[in-house]
Amino acid sequence: MLSAEIIAIGSELLTPTRTDTNSLWLTEQLNNIGVEVMLKTIVGDDPARLEETVRDALKRSEIVITTGGLGPTEDDITRAVAANAVDRELVYREELEIELRERFRRWGREMPEINKRQAFVIDGSEVLPNPNGSAVGMYIMIDGKHLAIFPGPPREMRPMFENFVLPKLKSSAGEVSVSRRVVKISGMGESAVDEAIAPIYVTYGSVQTSILFNKSEVEVHLALTSDDAAKADEVLSEIAEKIVGKLGVAVFSTQGESMEEVVGRMLTKSGSTLAVAESCTGGLIGSRLTDVPGSSRYFIEGAVTYSNAAKVRMLGVSEQTLNDHGAVSAETAGEMASGMREAAGTDYGISVTGIAGPDGGTDEKPVGTVFVGFADKNGTKTRKLTLPGDRYLIRWRSSQAALDYLRRQLLKSQVHL
Repeated sequence: MLSAEIIAIGSELLTPTRTDTNSLWLTEQLNNIGVEVMLKTIVGDDPARLEETVRDALKRSEIVITTGGLGPTEDDITRAVAANAVDRELVYREELEIELRERFRRWGREMPEINKRQAFVIDGSEVLPNPNGSAVGMYIMIDGKHLAIFPGPPREMRPMFENFVLPKLKSSAGEVSVSRRVVKISGMGESAVDEAIAPIYVTYGSVQTSILFNKSEVEVHLALTSDDAAKADEVLSEIAEKIVGKLGVAVFSTQGESMEEVVGRMLTKSGSTLAVAESCTGGLIGSRLTDVPGSSRYFIEGAVTYSNAAKVRMLGVSEQTLNDHGAVSAETAGEMASGMREAAGTDYGISVTGIAGPDGGTDEKPVGTVFVGFADKNGTKTRKLTLPGDRYLIRWRSSQAALDYLRRQLLKSQVHL
């Protein structure tokens, strides 16, 4: 299997406000053709460090890809530094300058002279056209190694990679494909999942297995490199089925779907409708549900009832219930769910009320105390949870718990049909 490294260039990527999304996308594309990404590096606008990084990457890996730093300004150093790293000169290409000037005229402007820098490329490199921007890319073979140099904006980088570099890498990688499967599990910890399913996946030595905890769920990532994609898919399906057999209802997806996608599919299949009443999640459940295309078939409405007065006015929660048990209680959650269902005229209602923190907790009800309510034609049910994390995580985990509680109730309804 060929190995690759990705180098993201730009001091802005080392700040807390910018994220290197190019590396994630490139990794997926490379993995799909059987190329393993062994290292990702972010380098600021420092010529010495960047040159060292490119040189070292070419010693270690068969494929090296850089993104960023091809603009016309002083801090765009990739072009010159990469040339130094491969001991080549930059050469001027008159046709690139002519094309740039024509492009600026089409934009109704004259090209600033500083942009002439973008007409220089590494000697011996293949120029990669960029119809979406001013900076061309470069591709060059160095002692049998692939070096591809792209601009940073994804809308420029992605088509350049797909159209000009991906076919070359596919040819080098050969007839190899990587089949992948993601099994998602709720209500269990990472260690408990691994203890339960390790006896399954260790018997498949050729399958790469990773177990990850992602905010509110455990993900089991399965990958198999093979020259027979159909056979590889069969093997991964077999493992996924065995995991479901071991973990049961805790598995909510064997295809990497989100919880809201799974719940939406179940509601669509049964022709059922849903309404949601939220307090501490502030509309997050409704937002997640409506992120799924086609959710208008089953999601009717939602209410964010943050205050007690809103719970009484909009959902019909009893003032006596609030006085006796408080807003964060099983009794209030149950009345929120049933009141929402009745007001919306839906088959199901779910609710969530809790203390997301960082303030508001007590010895009896600490931060992270959450109640989920469920209502259908047969009545109401509730569940109490104590969720760890900061305010963001508690709110997210509350939304996940509510959707998962709904999923489990829908499964029970299907059994009784």
